[in-house]
Amino acid sequence: MRLRPATLADLPAITALINHYISNTPITFDVDPYTPEERLPWFHEHSDGGRYRMMLAEDEGGLLGYAATGPFRKKGAYDTTAEVGIACAPEATGRGVGTALYAALFEAIAAEDLHRLIAAIVQPNAASNALHERFGFRPVGAMTEVGRKFDRYWDVLWMEKRLSHE
Repeated sequence: MRLRPATLADLPAITALINHYISNTPITFDVDPYTPEERLPWFHEHSDGGRYRMMLAEDEGGLLGYAATGPFRKKGAYDTTAEVGIACAPEATGRGVGTALYAALFEAIAAEDLHRLIAAIVQPNAASNALHERFGFRPVGAMTEVGRKFDRYWDVLWMEKRLSHE
């Protein structure tokens, strides 16, 4: 497995991966698949080379997954808070890919002016909850039945991680 920053050339594979989750799972509340062109603004928002980065894992078979930081909210006071997201190819889950991706991502942003990382995890998702807890995220609240997908309402667990640069 090789870890590296994502490039624009990776966008078609990243889009195909997220489209799998859009079409087959509730873990993203997007309901319509994207084209790579539609994902360009998202890609740039999550890979500015500063506090917002995107790392990917690949092997000879292609993309294994990606992890990214992006804006939490688009208001100035939130500038030192970033939201994290991660997705692994279905065949790569349970193989340590998520752990490797988050380790690389968090190392890449270690010197950035960030105070908090936020994760919003659709429930139930024990694997994602455990991954975030391994990296020091703690639950801070849950919103019940805030998303409707596949004719069902889904809860979202909010987790946060304090970053200390002092």
